[in-house]
Amino acid sequence: MTTVTSETTLNEVAHLEPEEMLVWAYETHGPRAGIVTSFQNTGCVMIDMAHRVAPDMRILTIDTLRLHSETYELIEEVEARYGVQIERFQPDPERLEQMIGQHGEFLFFDNKVKQEYCCQVRKVEPNRRALETLDVWITGLRRDQSPARSNVARAEPVHRDDRELVRLCPLADWNEDQVNAYIAAHNVPMNKLYAEGYSSIGCEICSTPILPTEEKRAGRWRWFNQLEEEHSKECGIHTEGGGI
Repeated sequence: MTTVTSETTLNEVAHLEPEEMLVWAYETHGPRAGIVTSFQNTGCVMIDMAHRVAPDMRILTIDTLRLHSETYELIEEVEARYGVQIERFQPDPERLEQMIGQHGEFLFFDNKVKQEYCCQVRKVEPNRRALETLDVWITGLRRDQSPARSNVARAEPVHRDDRELVRLCPLADWNEDQVNAYIAAHNVPMNKLYAEGYSSIGCEICSTPILPTEEKRAGRWRWFNQLEEEHSKECGIHTEGGGI
């Protein structure tokens, strides 16, 4: 086990084991560090790890108000299992009402611009408010999730709203088999939608099951699969302010 201290540099943090990264984040930044998760498998693994090594770690989620019922059930299960209170950040009601009034509730079907606008209101803006409370942002990004994420760093500074914070991706170099093995070994709660063929889970309608021959994020905004733009399968949370 590596000795983790407040003087550990970010480059050194990038080479720590996942549990050690969580310890570093909590011991050096306390309540200004937190796991921001959509409760997909990688996030659930990190919550389980944090419960073991940093049980007071904050856990935050973006509640778009359009999540699957299975996701809401999982959030409650995680809270009961680990004795934690998940901090939920939701869209601004006025912004949401304005968007739906002008474009309708299902604007994301119309074109890519409107889909990104919907994600901006429901996900990116609440995420900004969540990040205002953090100096260390811990996420479930993995390099095997999509080509756009293939070079994601385990620890790096990122800029949001004219300030710099640290983004940690403790499981960036894990593959799906490693994630599933940890879940099985520790009986980690997981979203029931995985058993129905989902690989990437976000909002209802905007995330769907995939075929065995499809890439992992093909189920996101499926009606745009013909588009080839870079980051066309990103909602904006991890691309805002300069790349994945």
